[in-house]
Amino acid sequence: MIGIQKYAVIVAGGKGTRMGAIVPKQFLPLHGKPLLCHPIQAFADALPGIHIVLVLPPDQLGSARTVLRSYIGNINVTIVAGGETRYHSVQNGLKEVNDDGIVFVHDGARPLISTELIRRCYVRATENGSAIPAVPVTESVRMDENGISTPVNREQLRIIQTPQTFRTEIILPAFEQEYDPSFTDEATVVEAFGTKVYLVEGMRDNIKVTNPIDMIIAEALMKDRS
Repeated sequence: MIGIQKYAVIVAGGKGTRMGAIVPKQFLPLHGKPLLCHPIQAFADALPGIHIVLVLPPDQLGSARTVLRSYIGNINVTIVAGGETRYHSVQNGLKEVNDDGIVFVHDGARPLISTELIRRCYVRATENGSAIPAVPVTESVRMDENGISTPVNREQLRIIQTPQTFRTEIILPAFEQEYDPSFTDEATVVEAFGTKVYLVEGMRDNIKVTNPIDMIIAEALMKDRS
């Protein structure tokens, strides 16, 4: 892992509306510190020396600087303003990537990312060019079209997580494309550019905090890890 530049672009664009909170969810307390501090710490622990870029809505930059000074210590984090969509926010974060290497793009709302998964994605991305963490679907799934539902073979389905990880020569040119509404994550951007992506085993507890119940689950998982 020595000698290769590593970047983590952590995108946190939450407003707190679905959480029913006044404070954006990335600043809500989770196991003793603001939620966004947990993924930052995980990347710093997994890959010492990694360049961390935190992307936030423009009106949250000041709050983020205060939070990082209080809770992150000597971890160097570059804070940049996000854009209109996730695509544009990631695009802004990628402007801080100025060397060949490996780029992780991670949801700031996934605080339980583990050092194990980060390192797994790193290894696979160096081998294959990309590593998209995914877990199998365990519940029954149906397709609903105009009120008519049909079963879907869940064996062929995967739930996609982050950090979506790429070699720089793959992700940087892909994000020079014009924005398309079909871009739901970094993998779809890279595929639209004509490059195949590769899945890697994700982790069940790498949940995305979206609703109040997710905070309860995340807190319980954090306590269990402790």
